[in-house]
Amino acid sequence: MATEACNKGQVKINNMVVKPAKEISPTDLLSVRKDQIYRRYKINDIPASRLSASLVGLYVIDTTPSEDVEKMKLIRQTASYYRNLGTGRPTKKDRRSLDDFNEDLIDNDESES
Repeated sequence: MATEACNKGQVKINNMVVKPAKEISPTDLLSVRKDQIYRRYKINDIPASRLSASLVGLYVIDTTPSEDVEKMKLIRQTASYYRNLGTGRPTKKDRRSLDDFNEDLIDNDESES
């Protein structure tokens, strides 16, 4: 997954797009595009060996701006509300919304005439 993200240009180190083999060093700034925002991390140190995900916080600091985090939360909320287009019949709520929208259009057209 990391290699694919690097090849797509979704990973930057010190604001430069990198190849998958690029090595990082302490004090590097890492940016990873995920869920339509760039998550930003400052590398504190490199672990000597692999470690569990719960210990990663000892080696990196998340410096993602709070506006981007709020934007991501909003995107997740709106995505969970709507279903994929073209997947089945409209719900009762969808049909009522469409009817209300169409009635508003007709009312506006009649009032302008």
